[in-house]
Amino acid sequence: MTTSFEKTPGWLDWYAGPSRPAYQLPPGAVDAHCHVFGPGAEFPYAPERKYTPCDASKEQLFALRDHLGFARTVVVQATCHGADNSAMVDALRASGGLARGVATVRPEVTDAQLRELHEAGVRGVRFNFVKRLVDAAPRQDLREVVERIRPYGWHVVVYFEAADLAGLREFLLSIPVPLVVDHMGRPDVAKDPDGPEFEAFLSFLRARPDIWCKVTCPERLSVSGPPALDGERAAYRDVVPFARRVVEEFPDRVLWGTDWPHPNLTDHMPDDGLLVDFLPRIAPTPQLRQRLLVDNPMRLYWPDPH
Repeated sequence: MTTSFEKTPGWLDWYAGPSRPAYQLPPGAVDAHCHVFGPGAEFPYAPERKYTPCDASKEQLFALRDHLGFARTVVVQATCHGADNSAMVDALRASGGLARGVATVRPEVTDAQLRELHEAGVRGVRFNFVKRLVDAAPRQDLREVVERIRPYGWHVVVYFEAADLAGLREFLLSIPVPLVVDHMGRPDVAKDPDGPEFEAFLSFLRARPDIWCKVTCPERLSVSGPPALDGERAAYRDVVPFARRVVEEFPDRVLWGTDWPHPNLTDHMPDDGLLVDFLPRIAPTPQLRQRLLVDNPMRLYWPDPH
């Protein structure tokens, strides 16, 4: 097991000089999926983690937010911190109300701890089913967590890979709170966006009106790759038809975020400015972009204007 100060070999450092996006975000835009890591000296990483990241502090996250033109952020608890939400909560408290959080909690979490998380700005919990990142918790434990969070009006964020959806579908649909799916369920973008595999995912989204989807992480899904491989600023072109299908069919249930600082990437580290320039390609009208970037995340994470 590595220590908190030995980064997992092969993972690239996050991109320290992001370009200024050509696309100007609408006022009030929300980066609805990003992380903070440590710093490890202040917020140690979990002993059971599957990877050790580069430190990525709240100050660096807020600087990126301002550079790209976002107004608010949603900070998602990273698996490398386990169920110790201290780094994420610290970022929420430092944000002046401009950040919300998604936590990791266990069934033994106390009522006092849940109240503290809620008061800090947490509005959801994350269930991770990606085997290379985490050992999945027993489903009964997850059901107990859901019952604990229901009184707070929280939702459940679920992260899985496309091949695992069939085995998870019945369980996920039984969860009696809103669901948010990370990264479009990680489709294989080398396949047909109108084919049976992605249609199965769209069918899952259609199954309930309270299932949301993050059309995020083209840098993780793409086969065609970044601009250096594309030869143009418009990167990740093979992801576009998948994300656009989701945005156009579910315009009121889609979210977008940078995924900064992009954990566990080894082939290339994305320029976050280029990721913002990806947005008009998946949400081709101003109305769709307003919903994706402002209206939807505000409705989910800041429903009370006060």
